[in-house]
Amino acid sequence: MNAFFPLIGREIRLALRHGADTMAALLFFLVVAVLFPLAAGPEPAALGRMAPGIVWAGALLAAILPLERLFGADYEDGSLDLLLLSGLPPALIALAKSAAHWLTTGLPLVVIAFPVAVMLRLPAASLAPLLIGLVPGTLTLSLLGTAGSAIVLGARRGAVLLPILVLPLAVPVIIFGAAGADAAQSGAGKTQSLLLEAAFFAFCLPICPIAAGAGLRAAGE
Repeated sequence: MNAFFPLIGREIRLALRHGADTMAALLFFLVVAVLFPLAAGPEPAALGRMAPGIVWAGALLAAILPLERLFGADYEDGSLDLLLLSGLPPALIALAKSAAHWLTTGLPLVVIAFPVAVMLRLPAASLAPLLIGLVPGTLTLSLLGTAGSAIVLGARRGAVLLPILVLPLAVPVIIFGAAGADAAQSGAGKTQSLLLEAAFFAFCLPICPIAAGAGLRAAGE
């Protein structure tokens, strides 16, 4: 673990140095949230019903934007070979990358989701379930994105293959996350959807770093 946490710090510093990637993801999220009302109409009740889906779809698409550079820059300049030779298991390297991705992209998306949800007229009773569900949801998106980024590393048309690989795997995240906020609007129990969201995160937590580690080993050979 002496190398794990410094690696997370290194990734955060690199992300801050290239802050345009994070800003692009946040601006993309805001643009998606603004365009939906223009297409669907400004009627508050309709916007409130659609708000959970809008927030989740925007968060998913925005989280994918920085994934291409997650391993790509290290692969191009040879830093990935040094990381693989550092003695840290490839799965832990992938987990550190995933943690840094969430801290620099997922967490800001959770924070900015609050004013976006208010702008979309989401009922007050649904705000807490939406934001609570976004935490394990964005963590899961970071894990899935890290695995997908490592698997397509070095492949031709990797930038095209990455969203094709990640988006279908992220469908349960959107379904469970939006269902929790919808249940709060209808007065039904919302705990089940949040528990399913947490369970999917618990399932991905060991699986995705292992899959990403295998992709890193294949790319480094």
